[in-house]
Amino acid sequence: MDSPGISPGSESNETWECSSHTTKIPSESSRSDRDRRHSSSASSSSISANRDNSPGSNGRRTRPSVTSIASALPTVREMHGRRTSSQSSLTVPPLPHHSSVTSSLTSEETVVSSKNVLTNFEKVVARDPEIEARRLRKLSRCNSEYLVQKAVYNRLMDWYDTSYSCLQNQFLGIFLKSRRRPDLPSKDELIGLARHYYPARADLKVQVCDFGLGRAEKNEITLGQIEEYWQAKPDWADVRWIHAPLGLGLTHSSVEDIFLHDGQPGRGFENGGSSGWPYLETEVLNVRSHKDFQEMRDVYLILGSLKELEEELDQCSFKNDENSSLQSDISWRASHLAMEANYWNLVSSDMPWQLTEGLAMGIRGPTEGLQPISRQIGRQTLCNHPFYKDCHMVRNIFRCFHRSDGILLTLSPMAGVNFLDQKLAQHLSEPADAIFDNENASAPGYVFSAFADQGTSTWHRRTVEWFLTYLITEVGVTPHARRQGFNAPDLNLAYQAVINDLKRRRYAPWRKDETVKLVRDYLACVDELTTVKSICQRQVNLFKGMQQDIRKFEQEDNRARRNPDYPQGESMHERVKWALTMVKTRHDTFETLLTEAKQSMEALFQLRSIEQNELAIVSDSQNKAVLIFTGVTIVFLPLSFFTSYYGMNLSTIVDTPRTEGYFWRVCGVAALFIVLVVTLGASRHWLKQIWKSRRSVKHHHNMV
Repeated sequence: MDSPGISPGSESNETWECSSHTTKIPSESSRSDRDRRHSSSASSSSISANRDNSPGSNGRRTRPSVTSIASALPTVREMHGRRTSSQSSLTVPPLPHHSSVTSSLTSEETVVSSKNVLTNFEKVVARDPEIEARRLRKLSRCNSEYLVQKAVYNRLMDWYDTSYSCLQNQFLGIFLKSRRRPDLPSKDELIGLARHYYPARADLKVQVCDFGLGRAEKNEITLGQIEEYWQAKPDWADVRWIHAPLGLGLTHSSVEDIFLHDGQPGRGFENGGSSGWPYLETEVLNVRSHKDFQEMRDVYLILGSLKELEEELDQCSFKNDENSSLQSDISWRASHLAMEANYWNLVSSDMPWQLTEGLAMGIRGPTEGLQPISRQIGRQTLCNHPFYKDCHMVRNIFRCFHRSDGILLTLSPMAGVNFLDQKLAQHLSEPADAIFDNENASAPGYVFSAFADQGTSTWHRRTVEWFLTYLITEVGVTPHARRQGFNAPDLNLAYQAVINDLKRRRYAPWRKDETVKLVRDYLACVDELTTVKSICQRQVNLFKGMQQDIRKFEQEDNRARRNPDYPQGESMHERVKWALTMVKTRHDTFETLLTEAKQSMEALFQLRSIEQNELAIVSDSQNKAVLIFTGVTIVFLPLSFFTSYYGMNLSTIVDTPRTEGYFWRVCGVAALFIVLVVTLGASRHWLKQIWKSRRSVKHHHNMV
């Protein structure tokens, strides 16, 4: 049964592959006959690939150096000669033994300890021009829309920031136009701004990826069409992968329940999941732009407090919904949980979590994923590193649900950068809708591109469980800098540099409030390292549990005599073993960094304690001098007072026609003014705290 909306892609013969073995490839005529059996009516954003190449890539996560293997590749002329000499098949010569290739690698080059070392040499250094042009057009369209919404956002913030201006500005605004409060953007502009940062649920972009033997297709649909696409996959596809950018909440809970209800569950990951819930989930660290993250919070809190927008936003939540049961299920679930299924409650799950906000793993109910959202976000200590100065590291849950019919559903609002490289600032500037298409920034996007040419030809087993294992191990080990050959500082190196800078600041000359700032930076660094370490520990437990499940799967396959579809490919066990090694190494590294940060902070306390003791000794000697001065003053002050008092001429002021009353009027007023000014100056900090507390109470009242 063909799935609706999936179109076969055009064929290309420009992809070549080298591997450590020789493989026959199906003829062009036989594959064309098979492809013609599938009709299409699909999305305009469909990307398909049906390439004539041999299996052997296995979608590896790292690549060998270009310079080290270029000599081992056949030339274009040789490849063209082999291609034209064969009518129905093509035999690709094997590479030299892997050890001979890696022997010339330098320490700065990426080494791959894998049987299959390279796929498509040209793809290593350049994208497909057609796909890249399509991605750039989409990126340009998204950037144009962002500039329009950015202007509306700036006007909104100008209006909001002047809401709590001082009385002086409000008074001057009556006479000066520059001091007047700006106008609030129009209602339509505000609704457009809200839907730009938080799309209506039915309009969320969903990626549908199909993988078959030697073929892969990707389509972009909306959440309002998702039920139609998980009913069945195309006949040629072994696995259909549906990725929806949904966080924990009402919509997430309804989507997963409807999906599991519409089909039989796949082989359960009892140990990797949890008791009674044999599905995989992990927390993913990704890097977002600090500015964009702040804008998301501003829009959510400010527009969420404007009552005049609620009705229209609620109406557009499911305006384009074509699903048969999604909207009704969300309404039922909201009433069951005593919640209101309004626009802002539904989109709140799009907000990524900061490092120190809650624990996402193991959450079951939709209400447990909703966290209090504050407007201001502090800068992380990671931002003290020059490479990450405009970044903010966040956490997102990544949940996977698979069925026995080969359909996999993944849910995660992750829209940040997974792969760290020298173009990080450029990746951060890309909108969330386009990040999936960037395989150099997004782990899910890279997973599709890894199999876009060969499809399932290189899979050890062409099953949804194998693909799920590959996907969650690729996503779970991010963020890292391996993807582009360590051309950017990894997280552990960045945090090591931050800790070294904190150590240097311990020995800086004493300045007022500097110790308090330094201790706060230490505490923030310790909190961040603790969170990363705990996430790594949970990932270690996840992959250890998956190892037990995979051993059970292999025993079942051996008893049923189900042989691997491609024995040379990377098995599930090998894949999880690699991921487990990665996260264990990261866990141990961050555990070491955490210990180092805590010890450094304790040394800071000891150093400041010694400094305080020295200051106390100096202060004691000063106190003795002050005591002597005070004693002398006590003796002579009464004498000075009585001498001055009784020496005054109380009858008249000498050599002036003024009376004594005039003297006291002038001097009394001057003395009163001086006392008043000195009193206000001495209590200015106390008055400022009272003013801030009154403003915060008024702001909280308006937000409520």
